[in-house]
Amino acid sequence: MNWNEKKLGFGLMRLPKDENGKIIVEEVSRMADRYLAAGFTYFDTAYVYEGSEVAFREAVVKRYPRESYTIASKLPAWKIADQYGPKEIFEESLRRCGVEYFDYYLLHSMQENREELYETTGCYEFVRRMKEEGKIRHIGFSFHGSPELLERTLQRHPEMEFVQLQINYVDWDNELIATGRNYEIARKYGKDIVVMEPVKGGFLANVRSDVREILDEADAEASAAALALRFAASLPGVKVVLSGMSSLAQLEENVKLFASFTPLEDAQMDVIRKAGQAILNVPTVPCTSCRYCVEGCPMQIKIPDIFSRFNMLLTFGEHFRPHGLYNDLVAAGSGRAGDCIGCGQCESVCPQHIDIIEQLAKASAQLDV
Repeated sequence: MNWNEKKLGFGLMRLPKDENGKIIVEEVSRMADRYLAAGFTYFDTAYVYEGSEVAFREAVVKRYPRESYTIASKLPAWKIADQYGPKEIFEESLRRCGVEYFDYYLLHSMQENREELYETTGCYEFVRRMKEEGKIRHIGFSFHGSPELLERTLQRHPEMEFVQLQINYVDWDNELIATGRNYEIARKYGKDIVVMEPVKGGFLANVRSDVREILDEADAEASAAALALRFAASLPGVKVVLSGMSSLAQLEENVKLFASFTPLEDAQMDVIRKAGQAILNVPTVPCTSCRYCVEGCPMQIKIPDIFSRFNMLLTFGEHFRPHGLYNDLVAAGSGRAGDCIGCGQCESVCPQHIDIIEQLAKASAQLDV
């Protein structure tokens, strides 16, 4: 496979939008102009990214010759219905994007609960056939599952040429995400790797002060976001690092970083992984989200959901996303953490024996502001 030596990929999932939630195509066009002018070529979209494929058509396809860019899109098996198969989804994506073929086409978001679905709906056979017909240049899949599932998939489907993995330094040793193990399996099978979530949805752009002190040992001059991107891009076998850029300023910063990219040294990589461990080692509320506490709460507080947002804040430090997600939860009908009346019903049924009343008070101090 021939990849552009410049590794920055333009992820089209978080495009700039106006106050009505509509993608601002003019801004996307300006971003695409700067991206392509700097010698980058890889755009990444998906059938389920609302408005994204059409925005790509308007900003890039209608304005640039086909050989000047490459485009990746994705097939979501969970959208397949009795009258709507892989062929219909694929052809609709081609129409939306305004292209006759995809340079890269992925089975979207492979995980345990979708393994059988991708097999039984004929998705593997379909993408192989489209490659034979020249409508796809390269086939692969994006992955959010266990190392066992990844190895099983690569054993069964050696025709898959590349894998898109969630890779960032905080998830490298995270047992739930298993980034490091998944990376090693992809390397074991000789697959090229596309990286998604290198900054973990923006969480690694602004880190706690203690984590920043550790990162300074790797490079005190670089931003936290830049170090996260460099960590992913420095790994052998990584061909593209996707960034979901939503402004021209973000794009400019990333273009500058990748235009003359220099891999991190092994010692720097070790320091950054140490920072990831520091993030994961922060004590959090040990809620397993069994939800036994929810039904009997007289204040309709969705306790496990509040704890998930509180844990997010504890882990990554002050960040807009936990607050936004908390406010969305309250707007959807949950009581606030501060609405707790201390009746103890929740604690009486909690199998983890969490001091829920005290933890809700701590969460309220951080989130009800």
